[in-house]
Amino acid sequence: MNSFSFTILFTFFTIIACNAQKIKPEVPRYIKVSAGYLMVLRQNDDILKEIENLAVKENIMSANFTGMGFVNMTFGFFDFKTKKYNPKTFNDVELANMVGSIAWQDGKPSIHAHGTVTGPDFMAYGGHILSGTVGTGSLEILVTIHNQKLERIKEKDLGANVLCLSGTCGE
Repeated sequence: MNSFSFTILFTFFTIIACNAQKIKPEVPRYIKVSAGYLMVLRQNDDILKEIENLAVKENIMSANFTGMGFVNMTFGFFDFKTKKYNPKTFNDVELANMVGSIAWQDGKPSIHAHGTVTGPDFMAYGGHILSGTVGTGSLEILVTIHNQKLERIKEKDLGANVLCLSGTCGE
């Protein structure tokens, strides 16, 4: 092998070794605690998707959750006449409070969440959480587990999903 080939190979393996050192292991999104699970989500994580993933992976039958942190959030206000949410998005805000529940609907987790956000002007805005991602920083969520499976059903008269506490809901 000549010195040119050796230099090329040496450079190639040096680049691979340097890049391998930059790869960080996956940071856990949650741990088990006595009440249920403590989640810590990071920048760009999809909040509702991560809660759904936890429900599926840990086979959570039902739960409530609370949270706080930095977010980009879209809220909706339910218009009972149109049976649709009127959305409004807030970026780079602090989630002062998030509350919600985990139930099941059509074989999938059904997340119902509301929240309040504040900006640098300290004005508060809130509503039903339609979507959200973690902003700069992190988001902490405590998921409190219940001991029975709860289902959510669509009530036709109301035009919205409702948490069912018995087997006769919606009848």
